[in-house]
Parts: sequence; structure tokens; C-alpha cells
Amino acid sequence: MKTTPDTAPSANAPDDGEGRTPRPGVLYCHCVHARVLPVDVKTAVLDRLAEADVEFDAVPDLCEMAARADPRLRELAAQGRLRIAACYPRAVRWLFAAAGAELADDRVQILNMRTETADDVAHGLLAPESDAGEMESSR
Repeated sequence: MKTTPDTAPSANAPDDGEGRTPRPGVLYCHCVHARVLPVDVKTAVLDRLAEADVEFDAVPDLCEMAARADPRLRELAAQGRLRIAACYPRAVRWLFAAAGAELADDRVQILNMRTETADDVAHGLLAPESDAGEMESSR
């Protein structure tokens, strides 16, 4: 997957040294163990991400990663702006916290594949920063 930085910087975001605002990181959870996400939604979101010109991290299951205190969760939380496609925002925040990886409210957006449509989630993950607004999490 390729990374294409946004070309229009937002007022609050640092640029990449070339006057562009880097696109927020994208994390996709496939929820293989609990199987609580609608299959059609998670499949469509993953397909849209794969077709897009963006780099993203796809993980089999955030719950499993949190249970193992996977250091990758701390790396993801520390990387800066992050968009996450998973389940309920409160659950995602709890999973990261349980792994010692606090998510900053102003740098993360959590999209809920249990309650949102595939189109809404994909748009939220792929929208340029200026279209998505401030990086704030759904609650």
C-alpha cells in the first residue's frame, strides 16, 4: 500500500517539511475472535482501504493485541494522528489503555464498524484532514 500525503495543511497540523500535512495513520481491526462486526461492513471497509492510495495497518484483533499487551499498540498510540476502524470507541480506548497505550483525544478518531455503514467508515478513514475536521473521537 502506498502513502499519499494531503496537499492542503490544516491550521493545527504540522507539515512534513515540504508544506504538506501528512495523512493521519489508519488502523483497521478485523475482529476475528469476537466476531461482533458485521461481515459485510468490515469486508467492504477493508476492500476500500486496499483500493485507496494510502498506507494502513490491518490487525486481526485489537482485543487479542491488548490481552498480550502488544507493544505495537503503544507505537500506534504514540505516532501522532490516528484513525481507527474497529468497534465502540469506549472499548477501543479501554483496549489501548489496558495495553499501556493511552489515546490522545485530540489526535484520534475512532470509527465504529458495529453501528456505522461501510461507506461512512471508509469516508472517515480516507477523507483528507480538511474534510474530516478536527481529530476527535466519537464517544
